[in-house]
Amino acid sequence: MVKQWLRGRRPDKYNSTVGEVHFGSLRRVTPISREWGFDRGLPIDRYYIENFLERYTADVQGRVLEIGDNSYTRRFGGTRVIMSDVLHVTEGNPKATIIADLSSADSISSNTFDCVILVQTLQLIYDVREAVKTIYRILKPGGVLLATFPGISQTYDQEWSDSWCWSFTTVSARRLFEEVFSTPNVKIEAFGNVLTAISFLHGLAVQELSREELDYYEPGYEVTITVKTVKPHVSL
Repeated sequence: MVKQWLRGRRPDKYNSTVGEVHFGSLRRVTPISREWGFDRGLPIDRYYIENFLERYTADVQGRVLEIGDNSYTRRFGGTRVIMSDVLHVTEGNPKATIIADLSSADSISSNTFDCVILVQTLQLIYDVREAVKTIYRILKPGGVLLATFPGISQTYDQEWSDSWCWSFTTVSARRLFEEVFSTPNVKIEAFGNVLTAISFLHGLAVQELSREELDYYEPGYEVTITVKTVKPHVSL
């Protein structure tokens, strides 16, 4: 069956002659940068993340929870934010107002937050199902979750590599969130193409690609996946 599927997928003609592709600076077995692109400009995944948050800036209001620090809360919420909380998994982060693991955060009261900003965090949580249930529980009815997580990505990070458990697809993201939030309230989007995926893996920055290259979407080359979902006013 697999061999039949592969035969059906092979093109009759190749678009270029084997050996004529010019790799240039990309012909190397180590990345150009190991700093995600921060040492060269704005990382490519941050372009997608910040564009996503910009589109839903009106939802960043009231009491807002963010992970690690509150930079996006302040940037996109401004004066609409009444109270800003920062969650961190371990003690020692001076910006944290809550110390908890989202997969077992009984210490956080239910129906507390108007908005949760969960940027590039789910891949670090082994029990993602329980984490999504926690987020649902701590959101107020009508509260909004704005979440992003990696699709195609390196998984090594000096701080978090020992905790990096997952990469996602739009299919896994949809199933994960629709198990907890009602289906009509879950909006999944993906961003990326083969060029941005290769560039992100090499650690190139946004400034090294054009807007057209960054914005083109090619299914199957998902660099960043985003979720906007709302907790219903009536409990499921």
